[in-house]
Amino acid sequence: MVAGGSDPDEALLTGVGRGDPAAVRQLLDRRLPRVLALARRMLNDAGEAEDVAQETFLRAWKQARSWRPGAAKFDTWLHRVALNLCYDRLRRRREVVTAEPPEQVDTGPAPDAGLIGADLSRQVEAALAALPARQREAIVLCHHQGLGNIEAAALMSITVEALEGLLGRGRRALRTALADLAAPRA
Repeated sequence: MVAGGSDPDEALLTGVGRGDPAAVRQLLDRRLPRVLALARRMLNDAGEAEDVAQETFLRAWKQARSWRPGAAKFDTWLHRVALNLCYDRLRRRREVVTAEPPEQVDTGPAPDAGLIGADLSRQVEAALAALPARQREAIVLCHHQGLGNIEAAALMSITVEALEGLLGRGRRALRTALADLAAPRA
């Protein structure tokens, strides 16, 4: 059941179900950035994140006609679909054995701009990627996606207390992994 009454996406979803292009555009504008951010943080790969976002919205469009208002918030459902797709990709990554890592194109800023920021960002993303999957999921949902503990716990199918435990362990692990960043630089 949707807590607190109405779902802010319900009217748009009805429009999507009727094939209204304006509703599709508006729903994409509203939800795509959050889905992309979630997938980027979970997968640490912009290309895969775009693929996950595309698949997530394809599923949303298919679901739109049969969506039951009041059963769940659309945003929560959308996050669950995106997370499941991310976990599918993470499982496939573990199954692929390669002799050498694939070459990756650097899509970041030019070498003379933002080197320090890019380095810090890489360290934070690497520390986040090194967390156990459930801790990373809790951190991403609460700190990067801005979900409240109750909503994130429901999305993860755990209690709020269990979520808080995951958040605490994740924060401590990140603090330890990033301790060098907090130390004063000479």
